[in-house]
Amino acid sequence: MNQFGFDKLPEIVRQLFEKVEHIEAMLVKMQKGRQQNDEQHFTIAEAAEYLNVTVAAPYAMTSRRLIPFNKPGKRLYFLKTDWTNG
Repeated sequence: MNQFGFDKLPEIVRQLFEKVEHIEAMLVKMQKGRQQNDEQHFTIAEAAEYLNVTVAAPYAMTSRRLIPFNKPGKRLYFLKTDWTNG
């Protein structure tokens, strides 16, 4: 880190404040995106309820490729538009 004198303190505080604001804006944007993504997908429990089956049933259905799903990581996601009109 660069050495700075007391005379540069206001400028450094301003830069830090701007960076914190930028990080805060990014976090808010990420949170909104995550909420929108959650609204577009069924959880495993919601999928089971929608299909009127037990929670274990969608797992079996996905392993046999009977229902559409996404698995970007370890969790299963079911896109609502694949199953509904909206």
